[in-house]
Amino acid sequence: MKKKTKHSFSSVVSVNPYKDSYFSGASSFLSQESSPKYSKDQYAISYLNTKSFITSQISISKNISDEDLYDAINNKVYDELALDQAVSYQVQFIETFNSLDEDDRNFHVFIVDPLELQETFANVVSKIKYIDTIIPSPLLLKSLYEKEILESSGVNAFIYFQENDASITIYSEQEFLYTKSINFSFLQMHERFCELYGERVLYEDFMDFLSNHNLKDTLSDYKEYFIKLYKEIFANISDILTYVKRAYELKTIEHIYIDSQIQTITKLDEMSEVELGVESSSYDFNYGFESDGVYIDQLHSLMHIYTTLPKDQKYNCNFTPYHRPPEFMQRQSGKLFMLSAASLVIAFVYPFTYWTLTYAQNLQYKLLETEYTELHNIKITREAIIKNKEADKTKVATLLQQEKKDYAEKKSTLVKIHDVKVNYPMKAKLLSMFTKDLNKFTIKVDSITYDEDKDKKTFTLNLLSKKDKKITQMVEYLTKAYEGRYDFSLRRIELKDDPNQYFSELKVVIL
Repeated sequence: MKKKTKHSFSSVVSVNPYKDSYFSGASSFLSQESSPKYSKDQYAISYLNTKSFITSQISISKNISDEDLYDAINNKVYDELALDQAVSYQVQFIETFNSLDEDDRNFHVFIVDPLELQETFANVVSKIKYIDTIIPSPLLLKSLYEKEILESSGVNAFIYFQENDASITIYSEQEFLYTKSINFSFLQMHERFCELYGERVLYEDFMDFLSNHNLKDTLSDYKEYFIKLYKEIFANISDILTYVKRAYELKTIEHIYIDSQIQTITKLDEMSEVELGVESSSYDFNYGFESDGVYIDQLHSLMHIYTTLPKDQKYNCNFTPYHRPPEFMQRQSGKLFMLSAASLVIAFVYPFTYWTLTYAQNLQYKLLETEYTELHNIKITREAIIKNKEADKTKVATLLQQEKKDYAEKKSTLVKIHDVKVNYPMKAKLLSMFTKDLNKFTIKVDSITYDEDKDKKTFTLNLLSKKDKKITQMVEYLTKAYEGRYDFSLRRIELKDDPNQYFSELKVVIL
């Protein structure tokens, strides 16, 4: 367990800030905390979902000293990733040693917006006051190797689904290599399922099916669409694995560990093995913890394992801004107390009046300095918020224009579809009606053409008859029967090669 100087802890509380769930552990027993409270003897640890931070790889010259390393990485991150200079991002990094480079040192960099931290952990801090460690969730997997729960030294992929995030993480030779958030959290899976199913399904019903129904033997109407959903998920994962193997020159992914935040009857590892062709298994690790029968989220178990690691076996990547206060004598209040005590001692040496003026001035200076620091921090924070809101406004305006464009395209498509649905049945009905009339006069139709311009719609019927009189009788009948609705015109009646076969072209104009 990572401890601060002169702090000792009797228990550990792990926090899922996205679900507001807490598990307290003492020794090897874990219990769920419904109403957690602050305790000075309690070590608090939490994590950041993959979509809550930016990650990248950068190289820094070996000529940069360790004292200047943070500033060099910070400056390079802002330049290479084009970060907003107005935002004071929190930057943490871990060094990698999986490549031989004579000139540069290589680092995995993790970047977090401070506003993201404030919004994510506001509710947590209101309950337990301090959080000793906030670590990117992919780095928790390191503890599986350090505790020899996993002994593989090859390339392993870890896939985990949660309500508001889903991620894939790659470890190679027991070291972190790559992580990515994928767009298939439970919430996103629900939205996609509704699109495939064709109607809105309650989120609770969706989660109930996901957790309590086995796709192998269920007869539910949802089965077909869940299968389609899972195929999309594994197709996306396959693309990511292909990219990782190409980008990092990996020969193969040796094993996939896949699981979700909730228990599922459907075996995700069996589906993974079939769809991806890689040996797979669930997160069914033997963490060595006991509980009172409550299902423990895998990330809670990983956090408790992580706290038991020695400092040199952990990734040093802590984003917490919620540190415990230092010892009393190191706090501002303690320093003020020491200053007051010293002033009292000096009062016995210097004249009372001189002591009073000096103390008053020092106290006023400290108060003004503290007030200035608070106001300056407020100013910087509000300026950053304003710039973020302006950027959000620009993004929303762009999205609005795109939505308007999409609306116009969809409207045009619907108009065309409506025209087809209305006109095509009309044409078929018209031809059926004329066919009956032609049959009355035993006239055959050799071919039919249709022409349409802005003001006129015309059918052209090429007629065949053994008697020319039949054709003229038929035209006379049609003209009277459909007067005012159609305009009939007959150019000429000709004999074909067959002396008993007359040919004529009848034009029907729809009025």
